[in-house]
Amino acid sequence: MAYVSIAGAAGYTGQETLDRVLAHPELELYAVGSDSLAGQDATALDPRLNRNGGRRVPRLITNAAALACEADVTFLCLPHEEAAALEPPTRGVVVDLSGAHRLEDPAAYETWYGFAHPRPDGLSGWSYGLPELSPPEGRLIANPGCYATAILLALGPLADAVDRESVVVDAMSGMTGAGRGLKPSTHAGFVLENVSPYKVGAHQHVAEIAQALGFAVSFTPHLLPLRRGLLATCNVRSTGADIRELLQAHYAESHVVRVLPEGVVPELARVQHTDGAELGVFEDRHTDRTIVICALDNLGKGAAGQAVQNVNLLYGWEQTAGLRLDGVLV
Repeated sequence: MAYVSIAGAAGYTGQETLDRVLAHPELELYAVGSDSLAGQDATALDPRLNRNGGRRVPRLITNAAALACEADVTFLCLPHEEAAALEPPTRGVVVDLSGAHRLEDPAAYETWYGFAHPRPDGLSGWSYGLPELSPPEGRLIANPGCYATAILLALGPLADAVDRESVVVDAMSGMTGAGRGLKPSTHAGFVLENVSPYKVGAHQHVAEIAQALGFAVSFTPHLLPLRRGLLATCNVRSTGADIRELLQAHYAESHVVRVLPEGVVPELARVQHTDGAELGVFEDRHTDRTIVICALDNLGKGAAGQAVQNVNLLYGWEQTAGLRLDGVLV
């Protein structure tokens, strides 16, 4: 068993990570950090915890105390700038679910995240962990962003097979992708019965997508009036290869990412509350383009599920241990 500490457990990604740790056969929860709930019983986070004979969650402590535990596995579920300023624990695997360590170029943080990185010399020690494309290495892992995950799953295996100037991506995400903090753009009065583009031409995930692919894409995100779920529609032009065959070959052995049969479209309803991803491939009958669609849960495969998947790979466990992949959702 590996002992786990979570910093930032009160946020959406923190709660989702906690839930997966409790269901994981190889992980033992040791410390749960939340500055807003420190000193309180776990039921202050969610009344469903510590009931029905399940695995118990200890009383919440401060994030600093959770980090000081230096557990075998530490999950950082903190805001970008706060995570960037932290000195990571000196032992164990550390998985950062924020964007604080995803970019290799320190100067890029001011451009894309709005702050100068306080620990630029340490960035080289973090590896970008997207299991299906760039498996984690070392003990410091930068978990990919939710939009980046969906777009890279769709385009990563195709990077050398498409006209790089042709790639256009439209994507949509539920409200939880913006985090739990209150802001006018996620107020119910703005979101409900509305679909709105945001950060047009300036979303921070563009940088990590370009870093991983080796070229930039035109990407426009939209906010959906839903709690969770993400769908990315990627429009590309093949340079000759069969797009479907490339994707099927790349994900043939994956239990997390599935290329759907011809004519079957990815749907949010099938991936919400799960850690899987669906890919659909369609030919545009009116042009010479191909449309690749990826659906996933922004809090699952786009965050907490992927973080646990990275830990599984590093420890040599079954890659799907602790993940939500089975069952039929109605």
